[in-house]
Amino acid sequence: MTNRNTEASPLFYSRATGLGLLLMAVLAMFSNFSVIEGLIVPGDAAATANNIMTKEMLFRGGFIGFVIVLILDVLVSWTLYVLLKPINKNLAMLAALFRLVYTAIFGAALFNFLNVLQLLSGAEYLTAFTTDQLHAQVMLLIGAFNNGWLIGLVLFGFHLLVVGYLIIKSRGYLPRIIGIFLVIAFAGYVIDSIAHFLLPGYTDYKTIFLLIVAIPGIIGELSLAFWLLIKGVKVELTKSLFMRN
Repeated sequence: MTNRNTEASPLFYSRATGLGLLLMAVLAMFSNFSVIEGLIVPGDAAATANNIMTKEMLFRGGFIGFVIVLILDVLVSWTLYVLLKPINKNLAMLAALFRLVYTAIFGAALFNFLNVLQLLSGAEYLTAFTTDQLHAQVMLLIGAFNNGWLIGLVLFGFHLLVVGYLIIKSRGYLPRIIGIFLVIAFAGYVIDSIAHFLLPGYTDYKTIFLLIVAIPGIIGELSLAFWLLIKGVKVELTKSLFMRN
């Protein structure tokens, strides 16, 4: 009975990680593309504020979606650490720390959306501001959220780098090709974040950079999620990996 439970444990963490990654992907896509990208009009503060006020519940739903993603990020940091620890405990811990620091930065950036709602709520102490001033403040807060998220994504990219390296070196514990795509995704996240801050005409090349991030990221991260959920790690290699490390 003890041996059976021991062997089932990696599969449990594998399924939990895969499910967590898929749920995060769905919620992040909803919150980012359907809500954030759908309501925010770059360069038009009045239209953005009007969209948020007229579709406030959608905006709040996107915020809640991001909060759930934060919680899942913490859980996945732990389950991934357990799965990758047999390969290399120290690097598995480093990968978890990168993801947790990213989560903390993203959580801090998310507070800006609470302030957006407060600004547009019509609170009495805000009556001293003109409508244009309030709308400008909304855009500043949204910009602060985006900048915080971009900084966090650099650390998330390094998380993918370490995870990808561990998978590549796992000797069949997980498919090597997934690790390669995660390493490529790391490069995409870092290049995109740096371009945001250093390239004055970033918006002119936004689609190109989006593809640089999205293609390897979607393939690598979703492949990992589906593999862990459907196939799982190779349990028979777990013992030998522990012994080797």
